[in-house]
Amino acid sequence: MLVRIGVTADVLTILGVVISVACAVAIGSGHLLLGFFLLIAAALPDLLDGPVAKAAGTQSIRGAFFDSVADRVTDSLVLGGIAWYLADTKGGLYPLLPMALLGASQLISYERAKAEIYGFNAKGGLMERAERIMALCVGLIFNTLLVPVLWLMLVLTIITGIQRFFKVWKQATAENPVLSARRRETPPFVRNLFEAWTEVDERQRRRWREWADVQKQQRRRSRSDRPR
Repeated sequence: MLVRIGVTADVLTILGVVISVACAVAIGSGHLLLGFFLLIAAALPDLLDGPVAKAAGTQSIRGAFFDSVADRVTDSLVLGGIAWYLADTKGGLYPLLPMALLGASQLISYERAKAEIYGFNAKGGLMERAERIMALCVGLIFNTLLVPVLWLMLVLTIITGIQRFFKVWKQATAENPVLSARRRETPPFVRNLFEAWTEVDERQRRRWREWADVQKQQRRRSRSDRPR
């Protein structure tokens, strides 16, 4: 239906960002219930832009990139509005909580993007974007739960970041069979000590070679300076 009336995926993506601006202003000004409805309204275009692009046959890397950037902008606006609200109502260090959540959520998005560049899969985890939106909805409806919900989201988002890191780490290790076998055979503490000792030993050898080269050059100069 949306395709028939000429609505494109890019239009839906832009609409979602515009609504998220209104959502951030509503939350920042203390209208949390209105912010809840606007958050839902901003999430709907994000759900529809993919199917619309597929139905219209306009799926592209450009569209996926645009949608991903728009999601990050929306997250920043909404959490910025919550920080604004907490600064106005509670003050102190409370505004740092949504900012910490924003940083953690950007990290897990970065991990997925970076992993996909190298051909690995970093999807999954306890607190992805859909779960964050649902949790924020609960906090906006029951404003007394907003701060506890933010704390819970922060902890689960950090755990998600750790999960994704080790998920990609395992995939990257398994891709190198020699490295994978050595890691299975050698205890971690022994491997770490050996790597540290090897690095120090190589550094010392490099210094000795440099010192020996300097001594050779000085001897050559002294020989050339002698009267014949």
